[in-house]
Amino acid sequence: MMRNEKGFALLMVLWIMMILMVISLSFSLMSRTETHATLYFKEGTEKRFLAEAGVQRAVMELLHRGVYKNKQPVLEGNEPVRVDGTRYDGRLGGDSYAFDIIDESGKINLNSLTDSSGVIMSNLLVNLGVRKEDADAIVDAILDWKDGDELRRLHGAESDHYMSLPNPYRSKNGAFDTVEELLMVKGVTPEILYGNSRRPGVFGFLTVRARGGGINVNSAPREVLAALPGMTDEAVDRIIELRELAEIKSQEEMKAAVGGGVALMSPYIGFSEANIYTVTATGYKKGEKHGFTVKAGIMVESNSKYRYTYYKSPAGSSR
Repeated sequence: MMRNEKGFALLMVLWIMMILMVISLSFSLMSRTETHATLYFKEGTEKRFLAEAGVQRAVMELLHRGVYKNKQPVLEGNEPVRVDGTRYDGRLGGDSYAFDIIDESGKINLNSLTDSSGVIMSNLLVNLGVRKEDADAIVDAILDWKDGDELRRLHGAESDHYMSLPNPYRSKNGAFDTVEELLMVKGVTPEILYGNSRRPGVFGFLTVRARGGGINVNSAPREVLAALPGMTDEAVDRIIELRELAEIKSQEEMKAAVGGGVALMSPYIGFSEANIYTVTATGYKKGEKHGFTVKAGIMVESNSKYRYTYYKSPAGSSR
């Protein structure tokens, strides 16, 4: 009897020790997980603040640009920031941020597309890997989406198509409010809009905010310049070289850069800014390559006044 009781007591002690060990390991694992989560949240928050510092720096540079843009000469260190997507870096202690600014007038305005200028959108899609027939069909569908009637273009789509979908809706027959609205248009997929690991999408080259006046060749991204009728790779390189030295201000200066091709593109280009900009800023912790990205739309109303048209945080992947 005594031996049985001792064996039972030993077994109970072993079970209790095992339970305590499991509880201890579980508590240790939970503590480690919470510690890592806290550190990750802390670093993520710091990166976000760094990115927001980049946005504020960009706003300051835009206001500075408004004062010094047309002043000659400009003292060294007072040069206005470029608004063609040029990357700028800044540091805060051991951490850093990067930002770029793109003038919206350098993008393709969805709300200004016509049957004539639709060729630019088609060229952009083709240059980014979309088949020519699919690109032309998407352009027709875009024009049908924003026009004021239910008359369908050859490859386009109106309400009869959208109402036949599993989740039906009607054609808007009005201006685009956002670029993301393209996902509702026939033929436009998330991959076409946002891109993938192999190539970019069209999102960064489109706008709904720029005013009329054509695509501003002084701030247009390379991809938008390449989509202009009559443009060649050599002409794109020449335009980018010229505008880094000084703004292109006339058709004559464009002709000097692109030659006879200017006749084809002249109806679609301009030389003035819209004072509406897209700022993309990314914050990085010291020694890290991946950051937190913020994207903001800025409208500069005067040399001392601005407002946000949108603010997206986080905005896609880090650069």
